[in-house]
Amino acid sequence: MTLRSTLTAAAAATALALLPNAAQASVRYPDPRPVTGQQIIHDPSVIKLKSGQYVAYSTGGIIGARLSKDGKQWDDAGNAFAEPPSWWYEYNDTGDPWAPDISYRAGTYWLYYAVSSWGTNHSAIGVATSDSGLPGTWKDHGKVFSSETTDSWNAIDPGVIKADGKLWMAFGSYWTGIRMVRLDPATGKALPGATVGQLATRPDLPYAVEGPYIVKHGRHYYLFASYDACCAGVNSTYKIRVGRATDVTGPYVDSTGKPMLEGGGDLLLEGHGRYLGTGGQSVFQDQGQDWLAYHYYDAEDNGTPKLGLNRLGWVNDWPVVK
Repeated sequence: MTLRSTLTAAAAATALALLPNAAQASVRYPDPRPVTGQQIIHDPSVIKLKSGQYVAYSTGGIIGARLSKDGKQWDDAGNAFAEPPSWWYEYNDTGDPWAPDISYRAGTYWLYYAVSSWGTNHSAIGVATSDSGLPGTWKDHGKVFSSETTDSWNAIDPGVIKADGKLWMAFGSYWTGIRMVRLDPATGKALPGATVGQLATRPDLPYAVEGPYIVKHGRHYYLFASYDACCAGVNSTYKIRVGRATDVTGPYVDSTGKPMLEGGGDLLLEGHGRYLGTGGQSVFQDQGQDWLAYHYYDAEDNGTPKLGLNRLGWVNDWPVVK
């Protein structure tokens, strides 16, 4: 590096340090991929179907659905279900489902979701199956796992992964953070008497971590989670953090070695510019490329929650948003 380039770099660094936080964040984080059509979404779970279409399921409606032919233009496709299954009303008066997770296994699409009410851990996770993965084709199979007010965890925000021939579900929101339970591959439901492990938490109340999603890359498993507060429009402080482990059940640590059970987790993506409160994330693959799907609150549209999509790269075996 020449003296001139050294001075230029130093000047740029000084200028960056003087920028407002939002401007610094804009330099640090790339904007989401431009999308058109029905952009409004919350807690998106995206997959590319065998048909070649993309589908995104989300919180809102009876598990709201969006369809796309190219991953850029998204169209409203109604809901996963025509009517809420009757058992949902045990957990809220409106039969309102949250935070779906779609996956494909053994020739079948599996859709996990949560039903609960704001501020309580009287909650349950359910599952449905479909041959095509399209809205309107799902058959519900009832409860997978539940929690009561006497439990120290909250059974919402499911994220399912198959690892070493076993099926696992990460879940959790606030209370004592992120938990994990083993599932029966045949039914997709929690094994009777299965131990509930713990993957991540915060050192202080209210343990604001939720929305787990686990992927495998190379020899590691990576736990993505949303930290801090969602659902407050432009006042949302949601951000995505990540840790990794050599075993799907943990322990997960960040790049400094700090355990996620002690509040660790590398900051992957946070609000910047107009894109505030980034979280509710999931990861999907398209032609060998990993993509991060999430929602953000649009500061230039009254804090409306919208779909964020970014390529996910890997540098020194850690994920990087592109």
